Amino acid sequence: MIIDMHCDTISEIRHRRTLEGETCRLEENTLHIDARRLKDSGYLLQCFALFVSLRGCGALREQGEQPSVSRQDLAWEEVQELYRVYRQELECCGKLLQSVESTEDLEQCRRTGKVGALLTVEEGGVCGGSLDRLGELYDMGVRMLTLTWNFPNELGHPNINALDIRRGYPSLFRPDTLHGLTDRGRDFVARMGELGMLVDVSHLSDKGFWDVAEVCGRPFVASHSNARAVCPCVRNLTDEMIRTLAERGGVMGLNFCADFLRTVPEGQKNPGRLEDVTAHARHILRVGGEDCLGLGSDFDGIDTNQALPGAQSMGKLWEALKQSGFTERQLDKIFYANVLRVLEGVL
Repeated sequence: MIIDMHCDTISEIRHRRTLEGETCRLEENTLHIDARRLKDSGYLLQCFALFVSLRGCGALREQGEQPSVSRQDLAWEEVQELYRVYRQELECCGKLLQSVESTEDLEQCRRTGKVGALLTVEEGGVCGGSLDRLGELYDMGVRMLTLTWNFPNELGHPNINALDIRRGYPSLFRPDTLHGLTDRGRDFVARMGELGMLVDVSHLSDKGFWDVAEVCGRPFVASHSNARAVCPCVRNLTDEMIRTLAERGGVMGLNFCADFLRTVPEGQKNPGRLEDVTAHARHILRVGGEDCLGLGSDFDGIDTNQALPGAQSMGKLWEALKQSGFTERQLDKIFYANVLRVLEGVL
């Protein structure tokens, strides 16, 4: 069985339809993920993110601009449109996929053999700081929220600030240790615990990670992040973060993005290698133990990893990890059991 904590397939489907004019469906496509490959590859659950770029939808405030209800509404409208795509595609894939909003839904997937689809949102800024809108997301079936993407929002600050990159100050290797959660971000973390929503710290600043660790009373996750000691990109977690996440009962998902797996000299191609994924897995196991590691592919949100080009390649990863010394028990934990434990404790 397989559980993957993060993919951007729904957003990519909408992008292909609206901007490129393609007929792209979740049931079967040429993307990294489709429903048939999930089923054929033995997935128990796929987390589908509704990814919103605040800049891409026009919701990001320019420097010095005061908060605007109209701009905040743009991000909310974008997530609603993505949600409509998700529901339509889920209905069309009814023989293959089933929505998962509770532990009972997960058990039903196990009985029926359908692949579970758990809805997440990647960008807490879609709520515009509104706890009412957070509640609406929950009512829509969202069970995990990534607090930030690569822009600051009402909840907190990211480690990779796309505004800095745009201005010519790359921050891929310089963590933000000063700016963390806002007061409203702390309110969100508390309310998510009450609702039964997973807090996702992937993309969040270093200071934000420690703020979440301080205020979150339940296990939290880094849905698609690797080990910074192996690849120094700040999208990855430090050893101290990995240990803290493990101590809190959380889990982190191996991300297949080649640039988060290893660094290469500028101008050199980085196609992605299985040995890089196994190196991160071995390191995380040594630092945090075998109960804190899962999968968070980032499929359809990253350039194709040539070693792991899609859902159909998970068998290759299993064999690579097995050849590198992982036991069957450890592999079961990485591929589904660790994430399943966290989900059953929060949902």
